[in-house]
Amino acid sequence: MEIVYVYTKNREEFGRQCLLSDRPVELLVDIPPDQNAASNFIQRRQRDQAVQTLREQSEHQVNTERVEYISCGINHVEGGWPKDINPKDMEQTSRFRKMAEKDESYMNSILQLGSVTEHCCRQNNAVDIYQEYFEGWEEVEVSPELPSAKTINMFRDPNEIKRTVTGLSWHPDGGRKLAAAYSCLEFQKTSKDMSLNSYIWDVENPNRPELTLKPASPLVSLDYNPKDPHTLVGGSYNGQIVYWDTRRGSQPVEFSSVEQSHRDPILLCLQILWWDIRRLSEPTERLVLDPGREGNLDRALGAISLEFEATMPTKFMVGTEQGLVVSCNRKAKTPAEKIVCTYDGHHGPVYALQRNPFFPKNFLTVGDWTARIWSEDIKESSIMCTKYQMSYLTDACWSPVRPSVFFTVKMDGMLDVWDILFNQSDPTLSVKVCDRALYSLRVQDNGHLVACGSQQGETTLLEICAGLSTLQKNEKSLLAAMFERETKREKILEARQREIRLKERSRSEQSREEEIGRDDGEDDPDQLIARAESDFCSLVEGGLHRRERREEDVLRVSHSYSPTS
Repeated sequence: MEIVYVYTKNREEFGRQCLLSDRPVELLVDIPPDQNAASNFIQRRQRDQAVQTLREQSEHQVNTERVEYISCGINHVEGGWPKDINPKDMEQTSRFRKMAEKDESYMNSILQLGSVTEHCCRQNNAVDIYQEYFEGWEEVEVSPELPSAKTINMFRDPNEIKRTVTGLSWHPDGGRKLAAAYSCLEFQKTSKDMSLNSYIWDVENPNRPELTLKPASPLVSLDYNPKDPHTLVGGSYNGQIVYWDTRRGSQPVEFSSVEQSHRDPILLCLQILWWDIRRLSEPTERLVLDPGREGNLDRALGAISLEFEATMPTKFMVGTEQGLVVSCNRKAKTPAEKIVCTYDGHHGPVYALQRNPFFPKNFLTVGDWTARIWSEDIKESSIMCTKYQMSYLTDACWSPVRPSVFFTVKMDGMLDVWDILFNQSDPTLSVKVCDRALYSLRVQDNGHLVACGSQQGETTLLEICAGLSTLQKNEKSLLAAMFERETKREKILEARQREIRLKERSRSEQSREEEIGRDDGEDDPDQLIARAESDFCSLVEGGLHRRERREEDVLRVSHSYSPTS
């Protein structure tokens, strides 16, 4: 709290007004130096001070302003006709052609161009452009290039307050556009001045987004419809489902009601809801992720990632906050039958979950500090696993063109490219994308471009070398053999572990029965008396036998030492 004092005084209380005037210099007092007073002063040390008489200058570096490009289209139609002739009228156009053909300048132009055209035609006929000059030569094997990736573009959040890129989605028709969802997932870090918009970018124009999406709540996830490139579906921070048609502008076409929507952000919901964009007033079906298969919402697991493969329409998988992967059947009749099985292998939330596009029975998960590859047939453990990384893994996805390659991003801003046929313990390529944490990752359908979203609102576009984005010879068969071999190995280990557990269980049950029988026998007094009598008799008989044996030994020794006559 700032306190301000105000003092007031009338002009008449200041006294007579001062009047100043010019006059010659007059010496009023001349005080000569006193040597006796010098002892009372301390002499100040000398100090050198440099003085620059020239004006100070400074050097600064500035970047020139970016040139903004705007794409414009032109439709070409038939032209060149005079104004008084309608090109669609066949009679007028034929009459004009006959008149133009009789013109001398037209005839001269045709004669001049005819010789040039004839020369080009003869030249094309003389040279066979499809001739193979080195048909009989043996192919020389070229050494493969080293794995590499280069940054070709960067899309920054145009707002002053930067937000995290929480979702990315490529345009289904060739990947010319990239949709990015922006939101702040940090607890109580959202401010009133923070923008709610998300954007669609043209990959060749990083200066300005092509379209701005304006939801009522920040988008956490955003995906294109793979069948319709004009429609997008987004998941909001408040749990609503939002549906856009880019032909209708920036405003959403329809969105779900808050009462019927998810309870948390779409990335962290407790329920699985099925929606139909033709009717977003309420979900068509619900599923509570209760591992007990009782539909109890209090024991439900928090879903954080979702996998749905179009070739397997009845199955889908859910990654949870507790590190479990839940396999579900969409066509089951009861909630208990919809949860088929669970896979447990991560210590924290499963941030990424995706099936291999070439081998759908195998899927990739990312959680804590590792990436794991699973088989649907093995429930106990993953068939392959990376080493524990020094930084937390946040997202991952398979390459759409190479079945053995997948990508991961980490909290330290690194992008790792893994080729499990080449090396299972270390990434084939590691790229430092930025200094901030990376939270989202998407690969273009042709496998050449990779988009990474950072915590600071930057979406970096990288181009992957041809060696990591081109299908290799026999790659599918080699990877299929590797997955089958690892699956068999895990099945053998799983059967061995099951056998050990059964033996331990039977042994524990047997020991428990013995303890129970011993406890029951001790409670019966007649059995205790009979056991005590038998123990006493056995002890007495044993003592008598030992006594008789000792006496026999003494007699035998005395006979051996008797005197002779």
